[in-house]
Amino acid sequence: MRTRLAIKIHSFLEHRFPERRVFLKSDADTRFVRLRPETQLIATLGMVLFVAWSIVATAIVLMDSIGSGNFREQAKRDQMTYRARLNDISGERDSRAEEALAAQERFNAALAQISLMQSELLTSETRRQELETGIEVIQTTLRQTMIQRDNTRAELAALRQNAEAEGVTPLVAGATPLQMDFLSTVLSETANERDQIEADARAALEQRDEIELELELLNERNDQIFRQLEEAVTVSVTPLDKMFRNAGMPPDRILEQVRRGYSGQGGPLTPLALSTRGEEPSAEELRANKILDQLDQLNLYRMAAQQAPFANPVNLGLVRRSSGFGYRRDPKTGGRRLHKGSDFAGRTGTDIYATADGTVTHAGWQSGYGKLVTIQHAFGIETKYAHNSNLRVKVGQRVSRGDHIADMGNTGRSTGTHLHYEVRVNGKPVNPMIYIKAARNVF
Repeated sequence: MRTRLAIKIHSFLEHRFPERRVFLKSDADTRFVRLRPETQLIATLGMVLFVAWSIVATAIVLMDSIGSGNFREQAKRDQMTYRARLNDISGERDSRAEEALAAQERFNAALAQISLMQSELLTSETRRQELETGIEVIQTTLRQTMIQRDNTRAELAALRQNAEAEGVTPLVAGATPLQMDFLSTVLSETANERDQIEADARAALEQRDEIELELELLNERNDQIFRQLEEAVTVSVTPLDKMFRNAGMPPDRILEQVRRGYSGQGGPLTPLALSTRGEEPSAEELRANKILDQLDQLNLYRMAAQQAPFANPVNLGLVRRSSGFGYRRDPKTGGRRLHKGSDFAGRTGTDIYATADGTVTHAGWQSGYGKLVTIQHAFGIETKYAHNSNLRVKVGQRVSRGDHIADMGNTGRSTGTHLHYEVRVNGKPVNPMIYIKAARNVF
């Protein structure tokens, strides 16, 4: 069976590729090379494969060349777009930085004005109480003087009636010089005392009018101070309240947590003392205590802002934001994965700062992050600063917002010198720019 199949194949090849002889002639001899059908088939297949390979290779090279040209053009266009975008972002960053600086200056000026007005308010309140006390003393003295004047007049009238009843008038004509001197002295002293009482009464009334005028002017000035304080407190508290709300931090819960943490350190301002005689507090006292409560709230906001990551981890004038929070193409593997922070590219050694008060919980090497600093803050917030070249803090160290904690580098899983900055709330990563953007026009 195999022999028949081989004979058929050989016949088919002889029909398609008949046997050929190639003669090689020299001066002395003539030889030939016999080309069998199988040999011709193998040679033909080799030629076909070679031509096919040449065609495919040429097509691949042409397609790669065309694709490379398009890719380079696209890369140039993307680069120009990125540069324009970076220029726009740089301009926006500079304007935001100027606005933040101006807002910080306004905030500091408002705090200084509030402190000055609070001192003036307390001084005015003390002066008002002194004037009220003086008015009460003058009114008491005036009442006593008027009572004494009325008593003296009654005594003088009674003396006259007694003198008339006892017939002193006829006796005066024949009275002795000693009696006349005594009577003159008594009448003169009584008249002088009456005149002095009347003069004291007029002086007391004039002094009362002056004090009432001064008290009225003082009340007007206090009302003006109250209005200025209320406006200054409102201007200062509203942006802070908005900042915490934009960052997803409920102000009531945050302030209550700060109040509990500082309850034993005398943080809240002391309210004005109310009356101990069971009297209802005055409108000025209620108004002053309301302002003091708002100042206490402002102080709590200030302490809370120090403990939340509202600051920038780097000087924005020395870096550019190279990548944001969210899903992106992984620069190492090319796959799509979640980027849990924000990247800021800059020079090696660029200063990195703590964005809030807290305690260092990690300062060393961690896989993927390279040289890493982790800081635990209040409200369940944690910040991470990765890929550093040098660490400047130790585990357990307390840091404040703005402290220099590390130098920018390219350690760990990184494609270039940059800072990878993360914010986690109760262990869950959130966009750090939420806090940074919320603090614009406040700090």
